[in-house]
Amino acid sequence: MMSRFGITLGDPCGIGYEITLKALARDRRYQEQALLFGSLSMLRYYDQRLGYDFTFNAITTIDECKSGCINVYDPLPVERKEIEIGRVTALGGEVAFQSVVAAIAFAQRKEIRSVVTAPLNKEAMHKAGHLYAGHTEIFGEYTKGEHYAMLLYSEKLKAIHVSTHISLRKACDACTKDRVLTVIRLANQTLKKIGYKKPRIAVAGLNPHAGENGLFGSEEIEEIIPAIEEARAQGMVVEGPIAPDTVFLRAMQGSYDIVVAMYHDQGHIPLKLLAFDSGVNITVGLDVIRTSVDHGTAFDIADLLIAREDSLLEAIKIGMLL
Repeated sequence: MMSRFGITLGDPCGIGYEITLKALARDRRYQEQALLFGSLSMLRYYDQRLGYDFTFNAITTIDECKSGCINVYDPLPVERKEIEIGRVTALGGEVAFQSVVAAIAFAQRKEIRSVVTAPLNKEAMHKAGHLYAGHTEIFGEYTKGEHYAMLLYSEKLKAIHVSTHISLRKACDACTKDRVLTVIRLANQTLKKIGYKKPRIAVAGLNPHAGENGLFGSEEIEEIIPAIEEARAQGMVVEGPIAPDTVFLRAMQGSYDIVVAMYHDQGHIPLKLLAFDSGVNITVGLDVIRTSVDHGTAFDIADLLIAREDSLLEAIKIGMLL
């Protein structure tokens, strides 16, 4: 039973349903293993648009899953005509949110081994009354784990974040010794699960030139360096703080296996530049394994059938390793 994994289909007004069906068509091994969470009517719509002729089996409990078809849990049944493709709507946000919460419940009952998430839209989710900054925060609220972090994974480059969906001003305050040390530990633990025996971790500075010995800021001296020193004392292979404008290049060239980024854009910009279509977003440190595409709902191309499924396939693969 635990070989089965979940896919939340995201906002039905975006590209999540399209890329999920494309992924299942491209790698048919996953058709038997996947349990989809989302709108059955939208799945049937995109199945017809793509010409796949899949057979869907609607379930209410895990025992109703069948072989030879694609199993679906629809937490909020709606008609296709109710969905406004390509637009930010409260209904789209509600369907996406309920799909995630349902998948988490299945995972916590050990009925699926991991959850892969297609993109939702934060504005739509807020319109529906669910005031979360994104998937990471939903999982942080509904699952168990003392600490968690966002890790962006690609073959070329990997980054884990000290802070994510907060303002840049608040991100500076969030850069504490305890938080930096926690994220270093999570990076080390996660890469070991994936197969790295002794992960080489680089820690980026917060300030230009990593503070230049206090000339451009004191956070490196007061918070980041003490965290690095303690991580080393615990046996981890850690270097830093390294100037943010060079650390990602050095990691990409093979000097490090992962970079600890201090804030959202510091880690996201290089990853999206190098692996926009294949990067994977992983929430680490929780009792539910969650991986995700590293792109948004792409309302501008919804229903044009040109969205790529590469990132979703990578997310499925990494989720099976964790």
